[in-house]
Amino acid sequence: MCGIVGAVGQRDITPILLEGLKRLEYRGYDSCGVAIHADGALKRARSTQRVAELVEQVQAEGIQGYTGIAHTRWATHGAPATHNAHPHFSGKGGAARIALVHNGIIENHDELRAELTDVGYVFESQTDTEVIAHLVDHLYNGDLFEALQQAVRRLQGAYAIAVFCRDEPHRVVGARQGSPLVVGLGEGENFLASDALALAGTTDQIIYLEDGDVVDLQLARVWVVNAQGQPVEHEVHTVHLHTAAADLGPYRHYMQKEIFEQPRAVGDTLQDIETITPELFGDAAYKVFNEIDSVLILACGTSYYAGLTARYWIESIAKLPVNVEIASEYRYRESVPNPRTLVVTISQSGETADTLAALKHARSMSMEHTLTICNVATSAMVRECKLHYITRAGVEIGVASTKAFTTQLTALCLLTLALAQVKGRSTDAMEEQLLKNLRHLPAAIGAVLALEPQIIGWAERFASKEHALFLGRGMHYPIALEGALKLKEISYIHAEAYPAGELKHGPLALVTEAMPVVTIAPNDELLEKLKSNMQEVRARGGELYVFADSDTRIGSSEGMHVIRMPENYGKLSPILHTIPLQLLAYHTAVARGTDVDKPRNLAKSVTVE
Repeated sequence: MCGIVGAVGQRDITPILLEGLKRLEYRGYDSCGVAIHADGALKRARSTQRVAELVEQVQAEGIQGYTGIAHTRWATHGAPATHNAHPHFSGKGGAARIALVHNGIIENHDELRAELTDVGYVFESQTDTEVIAHLVDHLYNGDLFEALQQAVRRLQGAYAIAVFCRDEPHRVVGARQGSPLVVGLGEGENFLASDALALAGTTDQIIYLEDGDVVDLQLARVWVVNAQGQPVEHEVHTVHLHTAAADLGPYRHYMQKEIFEQPRAVGDTLQDIETITPELFGDAAYKVFNEIDSVLILACGTSYYAGLTARYWIESIAKLPVNVEIASEYRYRESVPNPRTLVVTISQSGETADTLAALKHARSMSMEHTLTICNVATSAMVRECKLHYITRAGVEIGVASTKAFTTQLTALCLLTLALAQVKGRSTDAMEEQLLKNLRHLPAAIGAVLALEPQIIGWAERFASKEHALFLGRGMHYPIALEGALKLKEISYIHAEAYPAGELKHGPLALVTEAMPVVTIAPNDELLEKLKSNMQEVRARGGELYVFADSDTRIGSSEGMHVIRMPENYGKLSPILHTIPLQLLAYHTAVARGTDVDKPRNLAKSVTVE
């Protein structure tokens, strides 16, 4: 989502700020900007184009200096426009004194706006961020650190803030509440960022700020206080950062590259595991797993669909009841807590605001058995949970998740086996077979990727459509949901997914020859039921596009287009059936000419509610 980079140094830090923005482009944004302390004044450049255009603007205007902040914005308050882009300035009398950037949402901005207007501040934007800038300026009395501490006490909502002042060179101050912010340590220079990735190549010494922290960055020191104003010391982590500006190689887009990286990503996530043990999830896992009698999964978007798939696995193999909740809904409804529940969060970034809030809500109800499946080992989610499993997807640049999803499913399968083992619900033979299938999974995914040429043919037909229906049954229904999400995310075709048995309960009314119906047809116990549902579509003139296991005896005919999957994969079939749906969405988007890696209105890491 929005990205922050800040720096104080004894060299021109403008290139560091701009390079940091480039590394955060994958998160999604609709405007960007930079502000620099230069020659005793504040200078600023902002753009509603890509960061590359901002770089040209900065170079053309000769903007450089030793202190500054930069930002990529994903619009919440106010349209994507230059006057709404960050950084925002404040200062009475016409001369800007305060420069500020902000991620998050300030819920009481209207109240604060009215107060500040009454004391003479003029607003140039519709953003909640400008309110913070004017508030800091209003409270400023020679000490920016003190002014920000006073300001955040007035703020309601979520925020990560970076601010500097014309009157205090070589100083940047920041604050965090509900939105990620990290400090990077250097020699005679220090940095601030919303994502450690922004500092790749600049420093590998990282401090992760906690909610309520306010930080003071100067040339020779970093000072942190908590919400009560008391000094705190956080551990310094050595983080081996990798730039997001990866080589595309033979691929046209990062999404395509990441789809084809899945054999490697799944293999890395399995980590050459020889045997299943609870300790894969942490030293205390056996004790925790032994004490729980149910599972609650909290997630959003694609991660939520991974959780829905895991419910089928955990209930059928480990025999534990599972509830899967959309994180943004869970925390706002009355639920019945069970202290013997294992609360599992799933997040690619580990910073997803809704999921973090839902986790804290569960813990507030004495549900302390927590585990996260996450792709970022240093994230807030990992720090908040007792247990964790780190997927090895690597940096995912495309906004539409692909390899993060399949590695999440891989980790959830391992969790299922570990729970079954502790609860005495698995046998050696079953565990050995599933582990064998997991080890073979990278090769099996590779075989599915070889279907790409056939899928391209389908995508050319889909490109002219405006609606599509996805069908699945049992544990493949969540995969249908994920397939529909991918298509709508990047091709902008309206797509919905249903359990195939629900067709006659309403969706069948939508079926015409103009609406393709994508069907996932594994050879499982529901196959014959699924075939009946497919005939319901054909009887109404619908066009079926079926991904069928090779032994299903489903063949192509008029109105029935079939691509055969290389092999039936039993319990792990959902992972394999995910791949062709990703390819279908990708090639349909390419055929329609959309911005595949940065689809409109979307962000990679959702750090606001």
